[in-house]
Amino acid sequence: MDEVATPNNNKFKLWIGSGLAVLLVSAILGFIIYSNICPCETSPGGFLFGERVDEPVADWNLTTANEENLCQLQIWAGIRPHSINLNCMATPEGELFLSCSVCTRKYWAARVGEDESATLRLGNLVYPVVINRETDPRAMDRSFRARVEKLQHTDLETMVTPRPPLNQIRFDHWWTFRVTSRG
Repeated sequence: MDEVATPNNNKFKLWIGSGLAVLLVSAILGFIIYSNICPCETSPGGFLFGERVDEPVADWNLTTANEENLCQLQIWAGIRPHSINLNCMATPEGELFLSCSVCTRKYWAARVGEDESATLRLGNLVYPVVINRETDPRAMDRSFRARVEKLQHTDLETMVTPRPPLNQIRFDHWWTFRVTSRG
């Protein structure tokens, strides 16, 4: 039997289509609002918004990296953005690293490939960057020393990581990622 288009059938399809369109627009707007609020504490967020800095950064000491309690990093997890709060630190040489303790259990770290394009937010400034896991022990030690030094001056009320002693030795479970500007 052939189906005949009736006014009621067309109205039903219009209602279903309109409902799906409203649901899709609501989901997109909700995600954008969520992205404006998070990442917050340990909850991940979506997009990172802010004033984009397109000039290349050669010396991260000239940014607010060591003044921020936490920096924010956005990577892509499949088709969606995934952003987090984490410690970042600039070495005296101007290199920038991200700190990651017990990183094998971190959702974001498992999704970072070689030369991973990412977005880094320091305060209200957003930098296009490339991140790579650092495995050279000397570079890891430089990064860890910068982390220990930075944490000596971090605001205790908003501090997530306990203040380490100055002679703290790098933990075996600690990873670091090198951040390179792609501006």
